[in-house]
Amino acid sequence: MLYDTPEEFARHNEEVKQVWDAFHKGKPTRVPMTLGISARTLLLDPKVNTRGTTFYDYFSNPEVMMEQQLYHAWWVRHNLPFDQEMGLPKDGWGVWVDFQNIYEQTYFGCPIHFRDGEVPDVVPILTEDRKNLLFDRGLPDPFRSGLMKRNWEYYHFFLRKREEGYIYQGRPIVSVSPCGMGTDGPFTAACGIRGAAEIAADIYLAPEFVHKLMAYITDATIARIQAYRKYLGHDMQTQGWGFADDSIQLLSVETYKEFVLPYHRKLVNTFSKGGPNSIHLCGDATRHFKTLRDELNIMSFDTGFPVDFGRLRKELGPKVHISGGVHVTLLRDGTPEAVRQESKRILQSGIKRGGKFVFREGNNLAPCTPIENLKAMYAACKEYGRYR
Repeated sequence: MLYDTPEEFARHNEEVKQVWDAFHKGKPTRVPMTLGISARTLLLDPKVNTRGTTFYDYFSNPEVMMEQQLYHAWWVRHNLPFDQEMGLPKDGWGVWVDFQNIYEQTYFGCPIHFRDGEVPDVVPILTEDRKNLLFDRGLPDPFRSGLMKRNWEYYHFFLRKREEGYIYQGRPIVSVSPCGMGTDGPFTAACGIRGAAEIAADIYLAPEFVHKLMAYITDATIARIQAYRKYLGHDMQTQGWGFADDSIQLLSVETYKEFVLPYHRKLVNTFSKGGPNSIHLCGDATRHFKTLRDELNIMSFDTGFPVDFGRLRKELGPKVHISGGVHVTLLRDGTPEAVRQESKRILQSGIKRGGKFVFREGNNLAPCTPIENLKAMYAACKEYGRYR
């Protein structure tokens, strides 16, 4: 355990509250640190996943998914150092339907492929002789296509558990969410259902097909999110809206503007009242950030790797929120001293200017990352992330 006594957890939690309160008021005392942690952090680490639960188990049984999430949340809250509430939650637990990053490709008809020791993936379906398959089918059913039928079955299972008063470690379930309320991005979906190499070739050899496919994916995504918002009684628009599209890292700025930006704009105009908006982009995508800021009023970027933080801050200015940090491979395989030095380098790069930087791994914590390395990162954040 990270702390030994309730008093130590309480001191941590009070410090975290003060750090985030100051950050959100625009008067930060130091850079907050967070971590991107998914089910793979637990399921693919044999020291943590002592039950040997596989992703196939996790996807196939709502009770397994729920129990793994609750154990995962408990384990993170008692072992990993960063700026979140530690120990048992005051009110209770949240559970959600978690089909990782493949739910959208299955929504369009891709079959799932489970590999030992890996996250689930999909098999592309738009082969050369079936390129028009989706257009012939029409838009998918938001509540029945792919994993979406299972999505709502699991959601209602979790709701029943909450209503029955299910208790874990003395705390109830207080929040339940389905998947599919957002999007991992239309170009990322296109790469999944057509194949990344194939869609790249299509851009040069069949640009009309690419636009037709992007329009289809965008319309189907909008239809799904709108159907879910209506079902849950949510507003159709919010002031700001966030999404992702990791695969645009494969494109030049000019190609992005021609083949993807119009569809990002349609998504943003549908769900945002004007912003400021946000985006998550793994990989080498910072060349697109200025375009995204200027064209879509995106003022918050969750980054991957590689990132030149000093240059990025100069390019985007002090008013843009940026999250990012130490490469996940260094965190997993490096020494605590190497992690400390890299943390220091990033925090002293100029990225803190404006007070809108959140320190995190870049991007998504790898299984089997030593806790000692995370402690070194957190200690460096506390030392070098302070504002004068």
